[in-house]
Amino acid sequence: MEITTTTLTRAAGLAAMAAGTLFIAVQVKHPEITVDFIQSTQWKVRQGMKIAMAALALAGIAGMYLRQVRQSGVLGLLGWLLFSLGYLAMLCVEAIGLVVIPTITQSSSEYVNGVVALATNRGSSADLGLFGALNGVQGLGYIVGGLVFGVALYRSGVLARWAAALLAVAALATLAPLFLPVANQRLFALPNAIALIGLGWSLWREQRAAAVPPATTVDAPLDPAGAR
Repeated sequence: MEITTTTLTRAAGLAAMAAGTLFIAVQVKHPEITVDFIQSTQWKVRQGMKIAMAALALAGIAGMYLRQVRQSGVLGLLGWLLFSLGYLAMLCVEAIGLVVIPTITQSSSEYVNGVVALATNRGSSADLGLFGALNGVQGLGYIVGGLVFGVALYRSGVLARWAAALLAVAALATLAPLFLPVANQRLFALPNAIALIGLGWSLWREQRAAAVPPATTVDAPLDPAGAR
């Protein structure tokens, strides 16, 4: 198979759609995060899904940016860098949650309880060290980066504008659980997931259309006898 720019861009579109689909799947019937849940098999499965989602999202948004790098300008570059930073930090946080946190639930219960409190938006006095800072980078990149990148995509007008607008709105909606304590914070992940699917589909469809060679019309040879 020949690897071309069009092929890679279409693959990025598929990656974004897969990331959005995984994002939705992870939220379905997600149990409350507790110390007991962290030690379960279901926790490992869901963490693995989150890691795959973050990695696929990084590939997807890179393809979106490269497709309209000239149209989006400095705003697009800033949005892409911040949004990528958010997903990269998310990848690290979820990887730590998979391979580290379950192994220290007995030896460092105070630390684990602090991580649980952080994940559920409850206050904690535990010293989480750089993990707390990493989680903050994740939130900053995800919210600010998603907003700026969504605006840049919308202004460029290359990909589906409704999905770009939804991405920007979804970034701001992520803050809602901080002001609405009774709200289910997982519901606010759905708009971002739908936006990723929509943008990925738009990117894949556009590149698929570009890969199809235009139809050519071949004129039949003129019959000398009929030309008389």
